[in-house]
Amino acid sequence: MKFIEKIKNSDRVLFTLEIVPPEKGYSLRELFDTIESVKEFSPAVIDVTYHRADCIQVRDKNGLTIKTMKRKRPGTVGICSAIINKFGIDPIPHIICGGFTKEEVEDILIDLHFLGINNLLLLQGDKLADEPHFMSTKGGYSYAYELVESVSNMNKGLFLGDETIMEEKFDFCIGVAGYPEKHYAAKSFEEDLKNLKNKVDKGADYIVTQMFFDNQKYFNFVREARRLGISVPIIPGIKPITSKKQLKIVPQKFFTDIPVELSREINSSDDSERIKEIGIQWCVEQCKELMKNKVPALHFYTLGKAYPTVDVLRRIF
Repeated sequence: MKFIEKIKNSDRVLFTLEIVPPEKGYSLRELFDTIESVKEFSPAVIDVTYHRADCIQVRDKNGLTIKTMKRKRPGTVGICSAIINKFGIDPIPHIICGGFTKEEVEDILIDLHFLGINNLLLLQGDKLADEPHFMSTKGGYSYAYELVESVSNMNKGLFLGDETIMEEKFDFCIGVAGYPEKHYAAKSFEEDLKNLKNKVDKGADYIVTQMFFDNQKYFNFVREARRLGISVPIIPGIKPITSKKQLKIVPQKFFTDIPVELSREINSSDDSERIKEIGIQWCVEQCKELMKNKVPALHFYTLGKAYPTVDVLRRIF
């Protein structure tokens, strides 16, 4: 079932989950355990991230340092198929610009269609570690709005290299990302909102936000998006902070601020269990306020750790 239809037909706040494929050579056991742990709360959908190949430094047989490509987390399409078959839950694969030509993206979408997977989250994707900024693959897409436009065309029966309308039209539900605290590459908040409006105008059905820890930033983001004419559902992205280390890592990696009050409270303790409780309770209060304001769903970023999300779910549902 299309995610947007679930949102429209639900009389309660939905819950969604984002999971990360295991690194190459590792099993799906931990990932499946994560899904098992949240099944009782009936997740509406499960997002599965996609990771492009990245450069790593290795030494050759002569001792020289060379760059080589390594795909660290393959398997998104296969995992999505497994989620349907094993759990009966609708998955949402992430489709990214980086690392693929347009033709390769189209092939992935055709495979997803044949598998009966009709929900997508379309993203530019992260830059490579040795790139100063995101750089598109030769023959690939540069921006998420281009992906949205391409998928929208496929929904109409228009495929790459063919101007005729094909018999096989797709029916993908399209999600895109939004940034309450601005995308790191945008020059301004206003420019970023205009970029988001462009994605919606190209055919996006809903928006999922980057994680945030101050609800007022989400409320402001929604208000400004509506002022600009963006009317699709905007789903807040949530994550509990569970360690002092995350106070530094999360802002650096995800370009989001940690409220001073939360940071101060976590830094006041050296007890790891107490720190986890502080972060989880902060997240619980976030969720309660968001639910009170009738958000369409709560989207949880697990980053490979299920227990904080499960603890939050037990306290809000």
